[in-house]
Amino acid sequence: MKLGIMQPYFFPYLGHFDLINQVDQWVVFDTPQYMRHHWVNRNRILHPVESWQYINVPIQKHPQSVPINQVEIVMEKDWREKILRQLQHYQKQAPFYSETISFLEECFAEISPNLSETNILTLQKTCKRLGITTPFQVYSQMNLKVEDVIGAPGDWALEISRVMKADEYLNGSSGAALFDERKFNAHNIKLLIQSFANMEYSCGPLQFEPGLSIIDVMMWNSPEEIKYYLDGFGGKSIHPEQGISQ
Repeated sequence: MKLGIMQPYFFPYLGHFDLINQVDQWVVFDTPQYMRHHWVNRNRILHPVESWQYINVPIQKHPQSVPINQVEIVMEKDWREKILRQLQHYQKQAPFYSETISFLEECFAEISPNLSETNILTLQKTCKRLGITTPFQVYSQMNLKVEDVIGAPGDWALEISRVMKADEYLNGSSGAALFDERKFNAHNIKLLIQSFANMEYSCGPLQFEPGLSIIDVMMWNSPEEIKYYLDGFGGKSIHPEQGISQ
């Protein structure tokens, strides 16, 4: 069984879905400490003039050490409408604007005040829209009996993989330095690192920007085109010693 583990991000970039598409089981790791200026409550879309802009989910004040699954959204703010307004400049340019906006409205209608739950919900809905059928589990709900002592950040993935009896563990290239392949080998788990090639597509008169939220990808491409890319061209699993090629 090939396993993938990642924190719950807000409408993450296409490479996140490439990871999910490659594995047999996906674990949403919702218990690490929340980090500011990360991808848990924000992402990027095209700016109407140049480059990109952030879309944000406002969150309640909380202690610095709070885990992701205890972060709450400021529901009093109409942040969903703000995001939809930020997307209006796509309307006259992007061929799948109407479908994508309808999809987002469907997602926003079912959100939870809990940020992690909202991100998990939107991730599952996006996977379903793209035809990705990999089963999900949420770490905090799994009651796994992991070792109490975790030495390094990468050891969490190793320990979860061991307890779940995974044969292979796949992680994105940006986190490759966290993992010690020797530790995985000692438990007969093959460590694999994703080599992901950005999907390039026409953005009409706007300038293409790689690595934006999946929202941007869906504006310019049909779900079938995106899944076709992921299945045939998006990413592959390589051994750490092979190096990362982009």
